[in-house]
This record gives sequence, C-alpha cells and structure tokens, in this order.
Amino acid sequence: MATDKRKQQLMEWLQAVLGTSDFSCEPASMDASFRRYFRLTLNEQSYIVMDAPPDKEDCRPFVSIATLLLTYGINAPRVFHQSIELGFLVLSDFGHVSYLDKLTDRTASKYYDDAVNELHKMHQIPLANLDIPTYDAALLKQEMNLFGDWFLVKLLGVELSGDERESLMSVHTALVQSALQQPQVFVHRDYHSRNLMLSEAINPGVIDFQDAVIGPLTYDLASLYRDCYIEWPDQQVYKWLDVFLQQRQERGCDEGFDTSCFYQWFDWMGAQRHMKAVGIFSRLLLRDNKAGYLKDIPRTLEYLMAVCLRYDALKPLANLLLRHDVSVKFDQYLKGQTDL
Repeated sequence: MATDKRKQQLMEWLQAVLGTSDFSCEPASMDASFRRYFRLTLNEQSYIVMDAPPDKEDCRPFVSIATLLLTYGINAPRVFHQSIELGFLVLSDFGHVSYLDKLTDRTASKYYDDAVNELHKMHQIPLANLDIPTYDAALLKQEMNLFGDWFLVKLLGVELSGDERESLMSVHTALVQSALQQPQVFVHRDYHSRNLMLSEAINPGVIDFQDAVIGPLTYDLASLYRDCYIEWPDQQVYKWLDVFLQQRQERGCDEGFDTSCFYQWFDWMGAQRHMKAVGIFSRLLLRDNKAGYLKDIPRTLEYLMAVCLRYDALKPLANLLLRHDVSVKFDQYLKGQTDL
C-alpha cells in the first residue's frame, strides 16, 4: 500500500508539472538503493522519472553533480523537473541499452575508449570546483568493514579469531594508505557497465553518480575494468591501463609515478572496492531482501583472491579466506537458496 500511495503521489505531481494527464509512466528499473525509475512518454518523447523517497534518499547530490558534469561536457542526464521535497526528478532518457548488454571481445575496446574519454574529463575538473565529500580513511575502512560484518560473519557465519581480525585490519590499513597516496580526482564511485548507457549522441550516457567523491585516480578504472558484472583477462586490462596513462600524458598530466606503481595502485584499489561490493551484495540480501546480486559474488571474490595472492602485504586476507574455505562455504550457501 505504501508503494501504491507513492506512485499515486508521483502521478499527481507529474500531472501538475507537465500540465497534462496525457502521458504514460511505466516501470523502467530499480537499483540497489531505495530509488525506483519509471519511463515517462509524453508527446512521443521519452524521459526517466526518478522516485527517491526523501526519508531514505536525498536528490540534491544527484541534481548538483549532474549540473557539474554537464558543465564539463560529460554526458549526464539533464534535469527537466524536480521536487527535492517530494523526491521526484524528471530526467533525460539514455534508453534501454547498457554497456553490459553489448560488451563483447569485439566491442569492448571501442566502448571502453569512449568511457575513458569521459573519465579524463572528470579527472580534469578542478578540485576547487567540487563540493562533494572526500574519500578519506574513515570512509574507505567503513566500506571494507562491510566485507567482514555482512559477508563473513552474517552471511557465512565465519567466526574470526583476534589474530585474524588484526590481520584483516592490517590489510585494511595497507589498502587505505595506497588509496590516499594516489592523485586525487573526481570519482564517480560506481563507474561500471550497468551505469554506462549506450548513447547515439555522446557515448556513454553516465548515470548513478550521486555518491561521487574526491578520491583516488584508479578508483573508477577499477570499477570499469574489474567490473563485478563482467570479466576481462588481466593482460587485456593492463593494456587498457597503458592506453589510459598514455592519454593522460598527451593531455599534459605531470605524472609523479611509474607504470608499476600505477598497476599496484589499480590492483589494490580493486581489492578495496571488491571487499566493499561483496559486503554490499550480502547486505542487500540480508537487510533488504534483494537476492539478485548474490550471483555476482563469486566473480568478485575471485578478483579479490587473485590480487591478495599477488602481493605479500595482502596475503593475510587470502590466507584467511582459504583457511575458512570461504568460496566453498559460499557455494554451499548458494545451493541452499531456492529463490535466486
């Protein structure tokens, strides 16, 4: 009933701001937050309507960051109508097709080149022009804690010893230090194949940027190339990173690091992000009754394990996961789920 009332409120607001009831408004998608999206059709034109309950979500960061990105030539949605108080926005529509729908061995380099061009634009936004939070040590650690709290303990029932908790914290500390050492730039924070829409005008259409922060150079690259929803061979990933670095040099960036340092930053940033992602996927099931992301945990765990085995400072986490047979436990958990 609450959802029905919310939809009724949305329809009444749309009639008021559009000045007509001659439109259709059908479900378009939901995401991992409390937001819902509808596709509005009016006079043969299509728009996206965001429904963000104001007691759970705040539309202001989305509106502010969309305006900022558009100012710097990034293909973000335009906001045509808004009610911050009600939590409703009418946005431009980038269509139905995401990168994830069309990425193949044949298309990947072209699509990723377009995506990285947009990243370069974001990275060149002066930090003084950014009124967004900083990805500080507290936030980085808070995100990694999701892995232990929601995945290891609450989902799998793993009991960590005091020594294991200390080992886990040592890995957290190393990953935080690595993140803070990097050049700090605008970070989209969810720059992956589900949030990049294929666009005929300027590709890609960039969405879901409301949680943007000032943070590490490699963060969005890790989201893009070590995507939780699609996997590419490491050899290809590092080739793409080489192109990224070459393009930065061509844009006049004065780099204070070498390629091997950059690779490590990228690998370690991915480890931090993948711990966060596995924790969030677990929380979505246990707290929000959303099971759809569980199928993406094995791929994300494989990324994490591969990186942790590669670097001595991160091996304590790999050893912990192996000692507790975490992959086996999760496979057994999946087999016990009947509603995935």
